[in-house]
Amino acid sequence: MTTFTTVSGDVLTDVPPHRLSIVVPMYNEIDSVEPFVTAVHEALGNYPFEWELLIVNDGSRDGTQQKLDEQARLRGPHVRPIHLWRNFRQTAAMQAGIDASRGDVIVTLDGDLQNDPKDIPKLVARLLKEDLDLVAGWRQNRQDGLWLRKVPSKIANRIIRKITQLEFKDLGCSLKAYRASVLKRVSLYGEMHRFIPAWMATVTSPARMAEEPVSHHARAHGESKYGISRTLRVVLDLLSVNFFLRFASRPGHFFGGVGLGVSMIGGLILAYLAALKISGEDIGGRPLLWLGFFCVLGGLQFLTTGVIAELLIRIYYNRGEIAPYHTSHVPPQDADQAWHHQD
Repeated sequence: MTTFTTVSGDVLTDVPPHRLSIVVPMYNEIDSVEPFVTAVHEALGNYPFEWELLIVNDGSRDGTQQKLDEQARLRGPHVRPIHLWRNFRQTAAMQAGIDASRGDVIVTLDGDLQNDPKDIPKLVARLLKEDLDLVAGWRQNRQDGLWLRKVPSKIANRIIRKITQLEFKDLGCSLKAYRASVLKRVSLYGEMHRFIPAWMATVTSPARMAEEPVSHHARAHGESKYGISRTLRVVLDLLSVNFFLRFASRPGHFFGGVGLGVSMIGGLILAYLAALKISGEDIGGRPLLWLGFFCVLGGLQFLTTGVIAELLIRIYYNRGEIAPYHTSHVPPQDADQAWHHQD
């Protein structure tokens, strides 16, 4: 067991030994690169365990790549820039960093300095001391615009809580600490970085997740990439999350249930019309006949879709991993010297 003191003066005791990987996606953040890297080194100046900083350049076109390479040369091999071919968006960039990380604990945060790196030791300590799989940051005092950031975030968080049944107050905060062995069992795509707690609930218990208040600062450099349109995309991705949470391993139950329901409606309609036909009424020109026919046909299609989905899900669980991004450069992963050691 180890005791260490952070730059801010907080004493954290009984933290088990570990290796820490910090994953940060960046897109057109040239002015934030040097201040951010400096802030991380100041926050972890007395950190007694090995750590690495993986900054994923998500296809930036403003010189962010050159700035990151410059910082890697100045700071040492523990600063590991990863350059994606183009802008794959935040979730894919985050996945690229997670895939390249080597630590027992992974911390993710934004590179615009709105998340405070000084909160990293606090989240990691709680994760390890309480034997959790996830500790999410909670921005209690957000320094963002009301209508373009706070309102969309509140709407999205409320919807996500309702669907996922996870009582997180701030799922949009990128500052989170994870147990790497659990996080790497989850594949991210779309806008799924908001739903990582929900995805992790498919491989671990919600009781092993917690939320911790963290600092939040106003953006000092660059422009925000968020807005109302992001909320709409989040809602669409939430439909996928809801489906996977409930039917990921049994899609045939979803499609089969719908198919049986629609087929039964069609069958009842046709049975009713058959009774009328037997009694001597003409049913050939009734729209209800077509409705019953297409309900039965549609129900059969849903049932066969369920069978196909069951076959695909078996392929999914036995597939080779296919990453949702392409990199032009990933630093070596097996060099022991590519870690930051306390002097």
